Amino acid sequence: MSKMLEALPASRAQLSPYAPLITTIKINPEKIREVIGKGGETIQKITAECGVEIDIEDEGLVMVTAPNQESGQKAVDWINSIVADPIVGNTYDAKVVKIMEFGAFVEFMPGKQGLVHVSKLSAKRVDNVEDVVQMGQVIKVKLMEVDREGRYNLSYKDAKQE
Repeated sequence: MSKMLEALPASRAQLSPYAPLITTIKINPEKIREVIGKGGETIQKITAECGVEIDIEDEGLVMVTAPNQESGQKAVDWINSIVADPIVGNTYDAKVVKIMEFGAFVEFMPGKQGLVHVSKLSAKRVDNVEDVVQMGQVIKVKLMEVDREGRYNLSYKDAKQE
């Protein structure tokens, strides 16, 4: 024991950034499928990009095993952003993912898409959606409402006015 105390007289206050890390978080069990994604697509992307292992229990307990603190925190932040509920009135950076005659669909949070209706693209009349936004463009949008069916209605023109 004395030899150990010579090498390290007191335990370290903080783990080495290279020490393996297991982080446990609790999510709403109803959000588990959002974290897993279609055919496991979302969870596989998180594990591949962050270099972590993720185990999810039916009660919503999520365990992230990471090779270091940085990759573990990145995965936890990603999961938290997926399960977060959007707030009506907030402004988000959104990517245009689909353009239709009646408006543009945008992804404004991970796994969350909504419609910016043509009437909410500009204060002026818009005949062609692509005159205002293009596929892949990142725009600021404001969440105006979540309808009875859980669909997100967003506005580009209201976000520009703020």
